[in-house]
Amino acid sequence: MYSIRPSRPPRPKASKLSAGCMVKRKTWNEFRDTGLLWWINMVLHTFGWAIVFEMKADQVGDVYPARVKYRGFNEKSNDEGYIKVSNYLAENAAELQKEAEP
Repeated sequence: MYSIRPSRPPRPKASKLSAGCMVKRKTWNEFRDTGLLWWINMVLHTFGWAIVFEMKADQVGDVYPARVKYRGFNEKSNDEGYIKVSNYLAENAAELQKEAEP
């Protein structure tokens, strides 16, 4: 069977930016678990777009942008999203403030 997707070259362990502490690589699972995927998709839904995560056994299988016909999330998803983002901010506020200072 042939794959439509071209094979990807191996990812480098650290880029020039990450070596200088400007970029800290994170996983897609962490992005999703912090609630940031929900938050970004709320904004993207306004324009009929979303970042789609295809999950395989509770792990991210593929991620891609997509056009969508739906807008917003149900109440339960919104409640969970606000809680996740609030927890992320509470746990990282000091670091975020420090990073924002000149």
